[in-house]
Amino acid sequence: MNNSTTREKPGGRVVIITVLALVLIFGGAYVVAYLNAGDKVPRGASVAGVEIGGLSHDDAVTELEKAYADRDEVDVKVGGDSEAISVEDLGLTLDPDASVDAAGGGKSWSASRLWDYYTGGDDLDAVVDVDEEKFQAVVDRLTKEHGTPPAEGDISFKGGKVRKISSSKGKGIDPGTAREAVLSAWATDETAELELEEIDPEIDDNDVQAALNQFGNPAVSAPVTLVFDGAKVKLTPKEFAPVLDVEASDGKLVPALKEKKLEKLVDSRVTDPDDAPVDATVRLVKGKPKVIPAKPGVDYDPSDITDTFLDLVVQSSGDRTAKVKATAKKADFTTKEARKLGIRRKVSSFATTYPHADYRNVNLGRAAELINGTILKPGETFSLNDTVGERTAENGFTQGFIIAGGVFKEDFGGGVSQMATTLFNAMFFAGLEDVEHRPHSFYIDRYPVGREATVVWGALDLKFKNDTDNGVLVQSEVVPSTYDSVGKVIVTMWSTKTWDITTRKGDRYNFTSESTRTLTTPDCTPNSGYGGFDIDVWRYFHKPGSDKVERTQKFHTTYTPSDTVVCAEPEPEPEPEKPKKPKKNG
Repeated sequence: MNNSTTREKPGGRVVIITVLALVLIFGGAYVVAYLNAGDKVPRGASVAGVEIGGLSHDDAVTELEKAYADRDEVDVKVGGDSEAISVEDLGLTLDPDASVDAAGGGKSWSASRLWDYYTGGDDLDAVVDVDEEKFQAVVDRLTKEHGTPPAEGDISFKGGKVRKISSSKGKGIDPGTAREAVLSAWATDETAELELEEIDPEIDDNDVQAALNQFGNPAVSAPVTLVFDGAKVKLTPKEFAPVLDVEASDGKLVPALKEKKLEKLVDSRVTDPDDAPVDATVRLVKGKPKVIPAKPGVDYDPSDITDTFLDLVVQSSGDRTAKVKATAKKADFTTKEARKLGIRRKVSSFATTYPHADYRNVNLGRAAELINGTILKPGETFSLNDTVGERTAENGFTQGFIIAGGVFKEDFGGGVSQMATTLFNAMFFAGLEDVEHRPHSFYIDRYPVGREATVVWGALDLKFKNDTDNGVLVQSEVVPSTYDSVGKVIVTMWSTKTWDITTRKGDRYNFTSESTRTLTTPDCTPNSGYGGFDIDVWRYFHKPGSDKVERTQKFHTTYTPSDTVVCAEPEPEPEPEKPKKPKKNG
């Protein structure tokens, strides 16, 4: 047997040993290279000019944060104007971890990673998170301040005709270009110069012409006819043009409809006021409450028109007719509900008088007109200010004396507080719930002491609630004063009797003395003063026909003194001193 065939040659063994040695040598070197690189950033790397090469990942993050720490503003220049804008307002936030990762930081056995660490490294942009809403808000503001918005194309309808509104380009800042400039300026701590560029309108003249061809011109080309249960109503373009409109959507003008205006237009042509539904109510007829029955009317569903009107107006002249289903409509407040209110008899009445003054006749008469006929359903609250409204010339009031700051002054609505006092007493004896009232600041002797009220628009109100099970009809009237007779305010409550009311007043106490004021203002009104005092008044509730007191309510009033007011001429302002003449040198 030949041993040479089974025994390994010495040369082959040397090759294997050599290969193994080389593997060990290069493997060790690779491990050393890996361990030396660690998670460090490639040696030549930088981010936004900040050198971070050779630093560990964490050290590189710290270096970036330190470099950006003082960069809390970016100088921005538009045209010839510059301003510093905070990075917070711009919505910019540095992401240092992502920036270092992008530069090659982080451990890896990858050969390319080790190669980049020892031989590579670029100057990269920082990774910045941008709050798009904040950034866009800044761009919009700068565009508004320095640029010119584009004029959007449009069409309008007026007088039965359609009118073209041409578009034009504007000048503004492109958000994309602005973003690049601002990020670059933040990275280099330089000024971001933003240029104004042309901005195209969303709706240009071609879009306008398309809207005219497809909608505007056909819409006003001929009348439209609506048929209500056989009755035809023809609407001319001049009548219905104001209800037409267009809206911008996805770069186009699309037809739109002013539905409320269309409903109002059709109501004016279809519903005769005598045929419209009328709620039942209660009125005084020959001095007694009478239920006025509800009256049904003819109605239609507005959607039967609004849903089809835009299609109708673009049809050809022979197809511009639509049928509308008409239906009978019942009143919201029925005759049966009105009868259930139980408004049958007088439950209280109160009158006050006033000396002659034309302004009182006007203001009290107007207030009575607005209040008269008011119906309070069970649970409803009456407000004098809400019912009468603001005392202005437009609302039928004139100027008269009011109390302001403890003295008499002139203002619109003077005297209306007398209506408040009369209403308060009628409510008091009807047994209704006092919700809000305020007596006059000082006592006026023509009113019941401790049982009166004043009102001021926007500040003081008279409110009472109908806390009974029946409705209440408020009747208010004024007998005007003349030079020979006093005027009279009368308020009567009509309902079903719930309570008999009795009252008692206490003695006056806590007397206070008046002062004397001397006023030099142009609107000064002289007054002879008198003292103030406290007083208590009680209201007792009895069931109708019974002497037994079911409930007691106490009203406490403090009247301040009415000061004596003396009107004087204002002191003249001192004349300015004349400049002295300079002395001549001898």
